[in-house]
Amino acid sequence: MIRSLFTAAALFASAGALAADTLKMAVTTSFHNSGLSDVLLPEIQKDLGLEVQLIVVGTGQAIRLGEAGDVDAILVHSRKAEEKFLEGGYGTHRREIMYNDFVLVGPSDDPAKIATTKTAKDALIAIAEGQAPFASRGDDSGTHKMEIALWTTAGIDEALRSPSWYNEAGAGMGATLNTAAGLNAYALTDRASWLNFGNKQSLTLLFSGDPVLFNQYAFLPVSPDKHAHVKHDLAMKLETWLTSARAADLINSYTINGETLFTFNADRMLKVAE
Repeated sequence: MIRSLFTAAALFASAGALAADTLKMAVTTSFHNSGLSDVLLPEIQKDLGLEVQLIVVGTGQAIRLGEAGDVDAILVHSRKAEEKFLEGGYGTHRREIMYNDFVLVGPSDDPAKIATTKTAKDALIAIAEGQAPFASRGDDSGTHKMEIALWTTAGIDEALRSPSWYNEAGAGMGATLNTAAGLNAYALTDRASWLNFGNKQSLTLLFSGDPVLFNQYAFLPVSPDKHAHVKHDLAMKLETWLTSARAADLINSYTINGETLFTFNADRMLKVAE
């Protein structure tokens, strides 16, 4: 009987240790759709003994999960929203990890002729003036926030984005690209999701390279001052790994059809801090 109690206690302690090595992180659908998480998570578990459980949502929802203390950290890509999160005291700090860029994809015959435009602003004006079908995420994600900012810069407000050509999917990046493919429509997407997207049909990448399309991903641990139960020590352990040479090699070497999806830049942030 005593031996059984000791065995049960040992099993309970072991289960507790395993639970302590599990971290919940809210990440964007674009990061998950890129396939990079499938590369990084097994290596994190191998190197740290840390199981990272992903909650895959848009940036807006990821931030709300962080504010509620439902996750231990977030990995998102909308700087203004991230800074607001920090200003509210919900996160301890913001650490840049990697970047790629946003691109505009659309029908290969390019009815709005955006491939010949010089800026993202001009490309969106051409789409609106031609009332060419456009598929928007419409989900308060980082990509959606970027898209709305671009429309605003182009002077195309919500009233001018008619439902006759402007379609809101209210979904993640993969589902929105599927909508664009089905409608033969234009869409804004991060490059990584586009390269990993399998249902391109007649869609092709038509516009990229404008500096305003820069897409930075950042890691923000949830503040234990707001939510005492969050696993801040594990979040910091994960951040150390995500900013290491090991992570840099994995991120920079992740390619699809010879094209790099992300560029690691946490080392740049370290140099700036020094």
